[in-house]
Amino acid sequence: MDSTSSPAENLPVYCVGQHESKRQLPILPPTLRKALDCTYNMLTTPITTPLFHSRVLALLSTQFSELKDGHLEDPNPTVSSLSATDTAITPNDTISQLVGIASPWVDLSSPDPIVYSISRQVLELEISYAAFCGLGNVVLPGPKLQYGSSHGEGVVQYAYAVQELLALNNYTQILIHLPMMYHPDQDGDDVEGSLSPFTRQEYIEEGGRSRHDFLGTWDAWHIIRTLCKYNLRLFVGKNTFIGSLSFTAIFVSFGISAAPATKPRVTKGDDDAGSLEPLRLLSLTAQTFAPNPKGEPALSKYHQDLIHRYMRLRTPPWILLCDVGPIPGVPNAEAKTLQPPKANDFDSAKASKDSERFLEALKKVAPHLAYIRNLQAKSPPQSILELFSAGYYQDYLQGPLQPLSDNLESVTYEVFEKDPVKYDLYESAIRRALTDWVSAGKTASSPSGTIVVAVVGAGRGPLVTRALQASENAGVKIELWAVEKNPNAFVLLQNHNEHTWSNQVHLVQSDMRSWEGPISTQPPKQQQYHTNHPHTQSHHSSQKKSHPQHQQAPQTHKIDILISELLGSFADNELSPECLDPLTHTLLNPTHGISIPCRYTSHLTPIAAPKLHADIASRSPNDPKAPNTPYVVMLHAIDYLSTQPAENPVTAAAPVFKEAWSFSHGIDTSSAFSTSSNDRNNNITTTPSHPPKPNTNIIGDNKHNTRAARLTFPTPHRGCMHGLAGYFEAVLYGDIELSTHPLHADRKSRDMTSWFPIYFPLKHDSTANTPHNK
Repeated sequence: MDSTSSPAENLPVYCVGQHESKRQLPILPPTLRKALDCTYNMLTTPITTPLFHSRVLALLSTQFSELKDGHLEDPNPTVSSLSATDTAITPNDTISQLVGIASPWVDLSSPDPIVYSISRQVLELEISYAAFCGLGNVVLPGPKLQYGSSHGEGVVQYAYAVQELLALNNYTQILIHLPMMYHPDQDGDDVEGSLSPFTRQEYIEEGGRSRHDFLGTWDAWHIIRTLCKYNLRLFVGKNTFIGSLSFTAIFVSFGISAAPATKPRVTKGDDDAGSLEPLRLLSLTAQTFAPNPKGEPALSKYHQDLIHRYMRLRTPPWILLCDVGPIPGVPNAEAKTLQPPKANDFDSAKASKDSERFLEALKKVAPHLAYIRNLQAKSPPQSILELFSAGYYQDYLQGPLQPLSDNLESVTYEVFEKDPVKYDLYESAIRRALTDWVSAGKTASSPSGTIVVAVVGAGRGPLVTRALQASENAGVKIELWAVEKNPNAFVLLQNHNEHTWSNQVHLVQSDMRSWEGPISTQPPKQQQYHTNHPHTQSHHSSQKKSHPQHQQAPQTHKIDILISELLGSFADNELSPECLDPLTHTLLNPTHGISIPCRYTSHLTPIAAPKLHADIASRSPNDPKAPNTPYVVMLHAIDYLSTQPAENPVTAAAPVFKEAWSFSHGIDTSSAFSTSSNDRNNNITTTPSHPPKPNTNIIGDNKHNTRAARLTFPTPHRGCMHGLAGYFEAVLYGDIELSTHPLHADRKSRDMTSWFPIYFPLKHDSTANTPHNK
């Protein structure tokens, strides 16, 4: 996103709807226009009418009466097809802005087969007709969990019924409406005309008592989405008010990721931040609000912050205001006929373009809606990383780049070059390395006594530019070499050298592993070694072949400072160690040689990522390798399963990240690598971090770069693991570092956008039913 975008353009979009539980009239175009005029974005509509409800109750009553009298001929009653009196909706121009409400009085969890059969048939008729009319979203009542002493046993049959409903068509999305936290008083029995009380006693196990299940809602949802194979058309709709329970319970019961879009969770508790589940609908009743000192409805500051975070999701949920009053200019839901609205202050304010005046007028006729719109206008500004990733990058799976085997396009280089933070840190590291070299009186490798600097994998040249700038700022003259294998990028380097760098740079077109080093010549000279370097080829061969046999190969000298940006999202996953081995072992100054970066470590943590899991599952039929592929992704809708309590109860609990392995190049310029000791002392089993001493077979033998780790993570809460999230930290020089580690990134390289985390998926999710170590 353009950094010059206005604040208004960066505000999140709130899609706000209105729901009236007793709405009986169809939504006609005049009603919809009134709703849109006052900034509602959508309305809800029941799919069937009270007449249909009465017909189903009569069928059920007759069925049980005949069963009791012994005259029942058909034990499986059939609900006949809908008629014109059974539904008020028709395909029309308003349908795209309506959300269908399935009958809340059905019970797909009932242990009574007759109640279950009728409920399933009702919903099949409603979903089929809704799809015919073009309703894209339908809200289903959630499962009833408590029946006598049995708890949650009906969820499986509920899930299979939902699976059948999803199979009725290919585009209608189903939203399961669930409470924040399970409470037996919210099990649907209070719905007028509910079928649940018709469940016969012989199907209910007596002796039990109602119980609170703190994670019952999450458990039910996990069973439903798992049996439905993480269907991408299955979503959650959440009710945010249950008696005296607070709004924050939703985040506890639904395993919410607790962090802004820029990084994973660092929580005040499990109730803090954006949802990892596919939350489509957030319903707010009038009871969710409390009057402020002016007597106007308002949410607490804590609740406001939570909604702000929700609305920064890649696909933010819709906000549904439930039973907060009629649409301005439209009678309430219980009115039987439409009345022409009267002109008022709201109409004149609406006609003006003064937003403040409009909101003040809206407060008088729709105070809850006015509050939500005011909350939207006061959304906190987005960070640089949030602006960079808005919309497209959040939870978007990307395959890691393969710069060693592929020649990248210019636009790919350009994306990374837009990150000033990384290049500022590189320039600082180069400048300090130069000044320290001179201050220590170290001997340079160039015959002329000039410090030899080489940028390998130069790409389009951003690090070359920064090296020249660092040399100028430090007042230290350098002999600069740039090595790049991409023939297309090399053309641009030649252009830069002539027009931007004043021909100060020695350019080499070659695979860095085949380069024999700087040639001992005074003026900058271009070297072109056209090689396709296999791992078994000697790194000397291509340069020798580039010279006629009757000529003596020119003398080369060592490199004093080696600069590269070969790191991937997991540090070594783009083969940085393999690329730098030939250089650090044969070309780098053996006494004082500096590599920038000099050291990097990889870190892991287990996560719940249902959205990513569903995305990968949908790819698997056409791509069998999808579950075994690591992905670069800006993790957002996730939950960190391993956390540790803070020493101070008021302080946020933090997720646990553990070091997997590390690599080093050149001399270790860091006085103390700043990864915390907590990361290093975590049952790590790994091969030595430092590569072995130089040997003649360094190219063909890569065993020294083998790494393995066995990590143990505490999991204090129940959850479902879908994969591992990977991060890295790198020491450029001294205390100058790059980091994607969520707990350190703000301190070391704040607002850096060059790397997203890496995600290692599990083919099958792993559920932790009790707290334990993984």
